[in-house]
Amino acid sequence: MTLHEEFRHAHWRRGPARLAALGFLLTVISVAAAQQPSSARITPNFKDADITQIIEAVSAATGKNFIIDPRVGRQQVTMLSTTPMTPEAFYQAFLSILQVYGFVAVQTGNVIKIIPDANARQFPSVDLPDRVSSTSDEIVTQVIAVRNVSAAQLVPILRPLIPQYGHLAAYPASNMLIISDRANNVNRIMRIIRRIDQGGDAEIEVIPMQNASAAEIVRVVSQLIQGAAAAEGGGTNLKLVADDRSNSILLSGEQSARLRVKTLIAHLDTPLESGGDTQVRYLRYSDAEKIAAKLKEQVTGVAAAAPGAAGAAGAGPAAQAERNTTIWADPDNNAIVITAPPKAMRSLMAIVDKLDIRRAQVLVQAVIVEVRADKTAELGINWAVDGSQDNFAVGSFVQPIAGGSIVDIIRGIDNPTSIDPRAIAGTTIGGGRVQDTGTNWAAVLRAIRNDADTNIVATPSIVTLDNQEAQIKVAQEVPFITGQYTNTGGNNNGSVNPFQTIQREEVGTILKITPQINEGDAVILKIEQEASSLSTSTASAVDLITNKRVINTTLLVEDGGTIVLGGLIQNEDRRGEQRVPFLGRIPLIGELFRVRQASKIKTNLMVFIQPKILRDGVQASFETNSKYNYIRDEQKRMGPRFEVVPMLPGEKKSVLPPLPTPAPVDPQAGDGQTGDGPAGASPDDAASTVPAGSPTPAPGQTPPESP
Repeated sequence: MTLHEEFRHAHWRRGPARLAALGFLLTVISVAAAQQPSSARITPNFKDADITQIIEAVSAATGKNFIIDPRVGRQQVTMLSTTPMTPEAFYQAFLSILQVYGFVAVQTGNVIKIIPDANARQFPSVDLPDRVSSTSDEIVTQVIAVRNVSAAQLVPILRPLIPQYGHLAAYPASNMLIISDRANNVNRIMRIIRRIDQGGDAEIEVIPMQNASAAEIVRVVSQLIQGAAAAEGGGTNLKLVADDRSNSILLSGEQSARLRVKTLIAHLDTPLESGGDTQVRYLRYSDAEKIAAKLKEQVTGVAAAAPGAAGAAGAGPAAQAERNTTIWADPDNNAIVITAPPKAMRSLMAIVDKLDIRRAQVLVQAVIVEVRADKTAELGINWAVDGSQDNFAVGSFVQPIAGGSIVDIIRGIDNPTSIDPRAIAGTTIGGGRVQDTGTNWAAVLRAIRNDADTNIVATPSIVTLDNQEAQIKVAQEVPFITGQYTNTGGNNNGSVNPFQTIQREEVGTILKITPQINEGDAVILKIEQEASSLSTSTASAVDLITNKRVINTTLLVEDGGTIVLGGLIQNEDRRGEQRVPFLGRIPLIGELFRVRQASKIKTNLMVFIQPKILRDGVQASFETNSKYNYIRDEQKRMGPRFEVVPMLPGEKKSVLPPLPTPAPVDPQAGDGQTGDGPAGASPDDAASTVPAGSPTPAPGQTPPESP
């Protein structure tokens, strides 16, 4: 009896001895498989056999090593065969058995794992399917390059053909498909893809425009194609590109689709009933008068630079086009009216498209911090002795202290109106004797201390367009006396007519700035910063003292960054003394013959600047909302105080109203660059509005705490 006959009869036996005989036969098969050549054939027959027994038989016949997952269980398998097969064919039949019962064989090195097919994608499979038969049930992974269609569009089409345990994904970057499944199904999917991935007749056609603008036609037709594709839930391989230099349209795609689009383009490329040489362009962001002047310069410059312009007048086509071109502005509607040949019209409209754009804005916030401590002190004695009537010496020590002296006080005794307020500043203690006979004398002790502390924090902010100078001025006009005189006699009958000339100067914070946004996020700032204030100290001054800080500079700073413009750290200590020689140095007694002054001034001044680019309406609205809500919160915080007897009963304190919620914006309203309506109807303006309450800032961005 041959080996395969004994194998077949053993598996058809009945009774308790079947398992023992099967084990014996598997041993015989293993030994025989090792001794027989590779051309040996097997005719396996199983009926209600345990799947683990079949795995043992396959291992004995093929020499492969298996690891069985515990979830494989004890499946009862029936396999009937009447035709002898090779060990490799027996292994392929074994793979089919695993597929029927929901298992899969995954090879890792020299070991084959038997696991449920639901976990097949989690294990490495054969990545080179060329080594696997196309009819095999072995799990393989295939990468397929798609040439003519979109790989992403094939995924929903092919997904129903892949079992649940399989894997199908697209890699759009290289337009490839990744499939993991049994080899026979992968081979079927590849045949289907080859039939679908057929190169069409998508040649490129060049369609020159005679009357219309190629860019405008492409924009209109592209919107139509995209809208139709979105309604059908699919895509299209039709592509349109405008060539502005030749005013032509490049068209590629399937032939029937190209024919439909070419018919539409031919219909659009027809002269208008009004002649088509005059257009009214409503500007959205630019000034119509300025743009019109620039366009006239452009037309004149092109005509002058054209070949033949220096020869006979009007000989060249550029000069002819200049004569046929008229441009004027309508300031009321902020529109320009252009009459020109088609080629010149397209060139001028292209220039307007580039210039009439929304310019970025820059929010500039400055921080001016000044801490100043000014301390002065003066101490001294004035005295005078008149003993001439008693043949006694006459002498005095008179030195101004705090702007006054003993002479000012004596003069004020006779005429109180002549007393200067500065002459009695500080502490004054005096005494003396004034009689017609005898020795007269007078002495005054003067002491004064002046402390002035200044802590100024100013945060001016201003918003301006790119390359546009802006100025913010928060100041007072303070009068300063520049001259005075007294007019007596003449027509005034000897009466006194005092007259003063006054000049008003601005004292406060003045910020003048011109920003220039560079490529990227850097901003060049041309800054003129002035911060002035009235000093609290007026010692030794005939009028008010003004503290002025001025910075003129140009700097480069990143968007949102803070940079110091400049500053001053100054510590000034001065001491002075006026005394009588020799006598002023005598201890204790010398205090009667000297006047001392001391002053100490410490100044800390720093100026910081922070620019922030507002590229669109959302950022501008965010900054506006943050400042608006800050002021509103400050008003709420300074609410009405409790009063036992209300001074204004029933009157409420004014508070800013909350910001209104804008109306929803239709995203299909347009891009705001077509110029087909007045500037006030720009959909960009509506899209730039954000709801009240300030939108959520970007990571790392917080609203400023002060305006």
